[in-house]
Amino acid sequence: MRKHAKRGSAMVEFAVAVTGTMLLFSATIQLSLGMWNYHTLAYAVHETTRYASTHGKGCTALGYTCKITVGDITSKIKSLAVGIPDSSAIVTLTTQSGAVTTCNPLNTCYTSTTVWPPSSNSDNLVGNRITISAKYRYRSALLFFWPGSGTLQFGTIWLPASSTSAIVF
Repeated sequence: MRKHAKRGSAMVEFAVAVTGTMLLFSATIQLSLGMWNYHTLAYAVHETTRYASTHGKGCTALGYTCKITVGDITSKIKSLAVGIPDSSAIVTLTTQSGAVTTCNPLNTCYTSTTVWPPSSNSDNLVGNRITISAKYRYRSALLFFWPGSGTLQFGTIWLPASSTSAIVF
């Protein structure tokens, strides 16, 4: 009689264990992807700020051809931000005087021929600070289970990155 009462309990225990294991596995993958995207975006923004800081007033003088444009900066970010879709990233370029150029989304500025940092307000002088900020809309299947999320859909988190540097040339 006791043998028949335990029939199927191994199947139930296996189903419960597999469900928890798969949830833990998928959570680990989603968190890893989110962290990879965050660090990739931060690296791309930092390296692009370093690149832009070496292209100030000295590059816009007569005879020099090292000036850069907003399109060059956004292309640099895209080339360094491997795996981040340019349609889900927003980039903001800010000068020391407060002049702001926004690319929302990133791919809208690839063809921009506006020289940056601009010479207006002497923003391209050596020693002036420039800031490049970006944020990426990360959609995670893990946030699907977030309490109070309302309708069932993939959750969204904005991953921010910002870097400031002084113009050196």
